[in-house]
Amino acid sequence: MREPPYPTELKPYGRALVELARHREEVLCLSGDLTRQTEVDLFQAEFPDRFIHGGMAEANMMGMAGALARCGYLPFVHTFGVFATRRPFDQIANAIAYPGLPVRIIGFMPGVSTPGGPSHQAIDDVALMRALPNMTVVDVADAVQTRQVVEAIADLPGPVYVRLKRGEIPVIFDEDHALRLGRAEVLTEGSDVALFASGMMVAAALAAARTLGGQGVAVSVVNVPVIKPLDEGTVRSAAAGAGIVVTAENHSVIGGLGSAVAETIAEAGLGRPLRRIGLRDTFAEGAADAGYLFAKYGLSTQAIVETIWSALGRPGRAPAAPDAAEGATVGRAAAGSSAASGGRYSPVLPPSVLHK
Repeated sequence: MREPPYPTELKPYGRALVELARHREEVLCLSGDLTRQTEVDLFQAEFPDRFIHGGMAEANMMGMAGALARCGYLPFVHTFGVFATRRPFDQIANAIAYPGLPVRIIGFMPGVSTPGGPSHQAIDDVALMRALPNMTVVDVADAVQTRQVVEAIADLPGPVYVRLKRGEIPVIFDEDHALRLGRAEVLTEGSDVALFASGMMVAAALAAARTLGGQGVAVSVVNVPVIKPLDEGTVRSAAAGAGIVVTAENHSVIGGLGSAVAETIAEAGLGRPLRRIGLRDTFAEGAADAGYLFAKYGLSTQAIVETIWSALGRPGRAPAAPDAAEGATVGRAAAGSSAASGGRYSPVLPPSVLHK
């Protein structure tokens, strides 16, 4: 695993889908009028005969995807997360999930990572997809996992929903890292706190663990790339070995990762204090700056630090995490991307502060 500052990569998903299509002729690409924004302009240019423009009619697009899957194709469907889940929910339920068809639904711009305001914020997409029988729900943490998830989900039985962020994606893991969909990953170990995070919140969780470690608080950071089916064994083991449990997600605290972890530890009879970091049953306001929204709605690195400090009953003020000008990266981006000199990919502190 890398240390910050993280390099970033552009369009890791789009390139990986093209690579899959080169050796899997059954792969089709559907776009809901957001082709460039979901990185599948690369697919359209390479395989125009296997590209289907569904237009701004997501319900119809899901119905088409289900029909294509019945004909032996492997459809990958692309739009923003809120339009991939909330708007066509009935079609997903009846035309895809109920018959258990191999449709891969790719939802970009999760949670409050979008400047589009409440109409574009997918703050309940995990909850909606978790509720559907047969559905697998994936929320990857970085560019390495984003590249690997395309191949990893290709042959899973039934439908899959994947959350992906647009733009500059951090490269947190080393190139020899292997995404295992059946397992949550313990990234750091500590007996004070079990901190479960998914997607964009993984980098923030690691930054919070570093800040707290400087104050003698030992944190186990657990990356949960698959929220359903949850790796209950790892969740139980990490929770049992810690004094408190904390979850962090770029999503409502209702129905997402926090709910999944709470259900698991409750059913296991583990009496651990639980704190859930996420949107608190609210629609967020719109803003051009995702970092501002992460800070305002308690998803920042500082919010994680303060939540843990309070839950442990530590005296005084929580230690200061990197300043809220979060997400800055320094240096050259990974191959195939642009130089990364300030892209805001997640609520991470500036490297200059992290290394002070």
